[in-house]
Amino acid sequence: MNEMNLANRITMSRIILIPFFIGAVIYSKMEIALVFFVLAIITDGVDGLIARTQNQKTKLGTILDPIADKLLLMSAFICLSMVRTIPPALRLPPYVPIIVISRDVIIVLGALVIHIITGDVKISPSILGKVTTFFQMMTIVSVLIYFKYSCVMWNIAVVLTVISGIDYLIRGSRLLNGNNFISKKAE
Repeated sequence: MNEMNLANRITMSRIILIPFFIGAVIYSKMEIALVFFVLAIITDGVDGLIARTQNQKTKLGTILDPIADKLLLMSAFICLSMVRTIPPALRLPPYVPIIVISRDVIIVLGALVIHIITGDVKISPSILGKVTTFFQMMTIVSVLIYFKYSCVMWNIAVVLTVISGIDYLIRGSRLLNGNNFISKKAE
């Protein structure tokens, strides 16, 4: 199967949108940033739908899609916590991007460790992970539209981020414990 199929091209377009989103935020063009971010969210849904319904799931796609999501969200959380043209009450406090990025780094490092130990890792987001991503995306949208109660949204996202991070740690630990035969063979 062609690795660079339509679904993967759409995923690549999401990655290409990221610098445009960052530029719009930096230059305080929040309406334009919102358009780029919403387009990126739409591509996230469309590429997955196409991959599933058109039999276009590929190894590249299973790697590229989460990378695109993480790059988009990390960029957004960092930008919206640092840009001084956002009113202080709506600017993301530093703990928000720190928690979001820390969770993602821990997940990626955990997947790498599992891959090194077991020789394989299946990337499968949990329902909790998907709900967390949704609330993270809605946090970005709420700040971009200057929603008065954005702090409620980002605090929900933070709580879900912590809970889903713990869930992924537990799932990874179980996966490693299920493969404890590797360590016994090495002894």
